[in-house]
Amino acid sequence: MAALVALFAYLGFAPRKGDQAAALPSPLPVTVSQPLQREVDARVGFLGQFSAIDRVELRAQVGGILTELHFKDGQIVHKGDLLFVIDPRPYEIRLAQAQAALVTATARVALASNQLTRAQSLKRNEFATQETVDQRTNDQDASRAAVEDAKARVRDAELDLEYCRVRAPFTGRIGARQVSIGSLIAGSRAATSPTTLLTTLVSLDPLYLDFDMSESDFLTFSRERARVGGPLANKVAISLSDENRFAREGTLDFIDNALDRSSGTIHARAPCLTRICSWRPASSRGCGLRSPRRRRFISCRTPPSCSTSRSGWS
Repeated sequence: MAALVALFAYLGFAPRKGDQAAALPSPLPVTVSQPLQREVDARVGFLGQFSAIDRVELRAQVGGILTELHFKDGQIVHKGDLLFVIDPRPYEIRLAQAQAALVTATARVALASNQLTRAQSLKRNEFATQETVDQRTNDQDASRAAVEDAKARVRDAELDLEYCRVRAPFTGRIGARQVSIGSLIAGSRAATSPTTLLTTLVSLDPLYLDFDMSESDFLTFSRERARVGGPLANKVAISLSDENRFAREGTLDFIDNALDRSSGTIHARAPCLTRICSWRPASSRGCGLRSPRRRRFISCRTPPSCSTSRSGWS
């Protein structure tokens, strides 16, 4: 009986091999792949805005009634094209008066020269005094000065007459006109008095891409630029708002000489050709400032079934 009890106790407490096999987890499949090694450009992204290199407000330098308009709002005009005409008749009259004064002054020079010659002849024959000769010499010098003054007045009148025709100072796109035919225009060559704004004109090719970079980005770029140097250090990649990649390029040509204390940024710009950018001034676009150093990027290619990946920079 004792032997049977011991046998049953051993069988009851002995571990079961089937239960142990069921308790062990089944092995999971592991996918292994070789890392991919690539070189990529390190860029810092900014929001930029296109602006015109040349922009001018066209204002009259002479006053009068506007008589002619020779452009349509928003069209492309070329350097030297006639845009406005101010009534030139008052200035033609002034020019004629100046030319008449020049003729009078020239005649007085001739008279003074003849009188001086006669006075000198009489002085040699002792029929005139030295005082008379000096007086005639002074008259001749004064008449010659009057001639030069008359010539200056003629040039001044010609300049006013020329300013009656307002022409485009450079090629670009003209804005909306601010006056109409028949308007009274106030003008001043020296801008000593209020003048009438006629319109605005902006250049189109090339354009400036203006953007601001933070102090940390500026320090990083400056160090890399000083270390590497060369044209690559000044390249700016440009992407328009409807593009997904930086397919256009400009060249950095200006960085401001001081940080803006209020925003902690520094202003920079890069000229770019209009045919490359295909946009007008004052349009916001994205740009990337390319770091001169190319970084090596190592990534682990994992199948779609895996949910983890590792990446790093060397």
